Amino acid sequence: MKTYEDYNVASRSVTLFPLILTYVGTAIGGSILLGLITNGYSLGMGQQWFNAGIILASVLMAVFFIKRIRVLGEKNNYVTIGDFTAHRFGSAARIPTTIAVLTAYCAITGMQFVSIGLILNLIANIPMTAAIIISAVMLTIKTVFGGLKAVVWQDAFHGTLQTIAVFGLFVLVLVVAGDFSQVQANAEAQGLGQLMDPMGIGFAEVAVYALTVGAYQLVRQDLWQRAWAGKDLKTVIKGYWIALALMTATMVMVIWIGVWARFGIGLESEDPTLVYYELIAELLPFEVVIILIVALMATVISCADSFFMCGASSIVNDVIKPRLAKDTSQKALLRWSRIAVVITAVIALVLALAVPVLVELWVTGTAMLVSGLLFPAIVALYFTRVSGRGAIISMWVGLVVSIGWTLLGGPFGIHPVFLGFPLSIATYLVFHFVDRRRLVEFAGLPPEETRLVLDSERSDGAGDEASGTGGTDAGARGDGRAAGTSAAASMEPGRRPQ
Repeated sequence: MKTYEDYNVASRSVTLFPLILTYVGTAIGGSILLGLITNGYSLGMGQQWFNAGIILASVLMAVFFIKRIRVLGEKNNYVTIGDFTAHRFGSAARIPTTIAVLTAYCAITGMQFVSIGLILNLIANIPMTAAIIISAVMLTIKTVFGGLKAVVWQDAFHGTLQTIAVFGLFVLVLVVAGDFSQVQANAEAQGLGQLMDPMGIGFAEVAVYALTVGAYQLVRQDLWQRAWAGKDLKTVIKGYWIALALMTATMVMVIWIGVWARFGIGLESEDPTLVYYELIAELLPFEVVIILIVALMATVISCADSFFMCGASSIVNDVIKPRLAKDTSQKALLRWSRIAVVITAVIALVLALAVPVLVELWVTGTAMLVSGLLFPAIVALYFTRVSGRGAIISMWVGLVVSIGWTLLGGPFGIHPVFLGFPLSIATYLVFHFVDRRRLVEFAGLPPEETRLVLDSERSDGAGDEASGTGGTDAGARGDGRAAGTSAAASMEPGRRPQ
């Protein structure tokens, strides 16, 4: 790796095979393999609705989003979603976008620390806190040196290994457990026949899954970055559809394995979080158990480094890079990218130690991202003219409400996403109506032009009118520009409403 784009978007040249497997490797991580096997064992087939929310959102992503994301990113050289929102809504949009992305991805990265911590705790009897810290240190070192280019090619190997392992384990469980009728009879004999019912789940729980880990698929920065990293549009779309098919099959199998382990094989576990390990120890000789443990490690690592890169990219691209001089060297940018990985690791480690529950940690992080970013991102992709200030305020409202409600412990049993997301939508729609006569196509500048403006300010001492703050509210100031007007005009010093 020699350039900033090598490190953060893999030089925008990834071919089909590694792209497919990096999609799969990123989608299937510790929470899927460990968390969902546990949920299937404890809660039954109704947990397939967790998968349904993810799959539906992923299909929507493939049909309606991925092409637009690729075309806009290729045209404007976006590196992060912050580049995209700052271009459409103004540079002040970077701040809430970065907070939303970091909140989600640091939580999800922390979740991978917990996954590896569980493995180390089981196989080496390392205390859980120490195991989480060890996993954080080792993954940080790996990711600091890797960058996205290394992550993508490693995922090509890890994704293959984890897919073969899950498919093989699924077939083995089905063969040993017997047919469906026998498994159903075993569940009913234990008085737990309802756990075999795919509809055995409450509506509220389905809604939480749909609006968190489901809706999150639409604003996953790791997916957006891979759409920009593929060598061309055809490769990106084809790779995503193939990966979606593999991901769907894998997630369905994982929950199925948990259910069949309990009622088909008759596995009795005092701690359901250990079902994966107990199952493979029950069915396989020791030498093969080791292979399955290695496959599990590959699964977790392929997710962890990808999520690391997302959080780190937001820090370096949306916080650090805009404040560096135009002539900053590629070597310096690489160094800042690696520093950003370490910052992400520290935040993720704190979250992992504070909330060491896999799926809960994932759902909490994704709720923040969906509440703060989903609706403004949809607006930016599909609305020709937008209210810059409306989008930015709606981001802050969704983000602050969801974080605040989480810190309060979710009073009345209401999940934070049920408040943050609707309020974000309502806030933007109100401002869109108020600003209907002064909407603009772009309230900010594309990344490279933003850098030119910032460098100009540094050199000539221009006032705040030409700063990122001034440009942010081009849409809100209401200068009445037509949709096709150059975005650069919105940043002209002294620009006033007509």
